[in-house]
Amino acid sequence: MNIEYRALLLAAGLGTRLKPFTDSKPKCLIDIGGKPLLEYWLESLENSNCQEVLINTHYLSEQVFDFLQKRPKKKMKIKTTYEKDLLGTAGTLMKNITFFKKDLGLLIHADNFTKLDLNKFIKAHLKRTKNTILSMVTFLSDNPSSCGIVDIDHNEVLLDFKEKPANPKSSLANAAIYAFGDEFLKEFIKLDHPYDFSKDVIDKFKGKIQTWKTNEILIDIGTPKSLAKSQTYSFLKD
Repeated sequence: MNIEYRALLLAAGLGTRLKPFTDSKPKCLIDIGGKPLLEYWLESLENSNCQEVLINTHYLSEQVFDFLQKRPKKKMKIKTTYEKDLLGTAGTLMKNITFFKKDLGLLIHADNFTKLDLNKFIKAHLKRTKNTILSMVTFLSDNPSSCGIVDIDHNEVLLDFKEKPANPKSSLANAAIYAFGDEFLKEFIKLDHPYDFSKDVIDKFKGKIQTWKTNEILIDIGTPKSLAKSQTYSFLKD
C-alpha cells in the first residue's frame, strides 16, 4: 500500500557550474532526454503517492512558474515559494516547516538526475532502526571527493559525515534525499539559523539518521560533463 506524504523540492539554485547552459535557463529546467529535470522529479513524486509538493524558486523563477502553469494538472497539488534571497537548503525547510502539517515529509535536492523508486525509500524509512528520526538515501559515487561521504554502522545508521573530503574513506555518498516525520521537525526547529542541510544539520543528528542505499544511477547535474552523462542514462528503461 502506498503511503501519502508531502515533499519539498529544492530547485532554486543558480547553476553557476553548468554555464553556459544556465545563462538563460534555470538548472531545474535543463533538458535531459527530451524533458526537463524538474519533470522527472514531479513524475516520480506523482508515481509514489505524494499529495502535495512545494518547490522553491529564485533564479529565472518566471520560467519555472510558466512551465508549471502549462503542465497538465494531476491529482498531486503543486505550490511554489519564491526566495528573493537564497535561504539555503536548511533555511528553506525552516521557513516552510508548517507545510508538512505533521505528515510524512520528503526533502529533495532537485539538482540530481535519478530514476530511483521513492516508494521503496519511504517503506524503508517506515521500517528504520529504532531511535532514528531521519532517513537519507545513499549511493556509490564514482567521484567521492565531490560528495558528502557517510560512515555507517551494521544497521546502516549514520555514524559520521564529511562533506567533499579531500581523502574520502569510502565511496558511499549522500544522495540529498531525506524522509522524516514530526519527531525530526521538532528537533530541527531548535537549531539556530541553519543554512546548509549537509553542513549545519546532518552533523547534529549523528546516530539518529537511517541510511538507505539505492543501486539506481544518481548524477549531480552540476557540470556540463555530468549533464552529458545523464543524457546517456535517461534513455535506459526503468
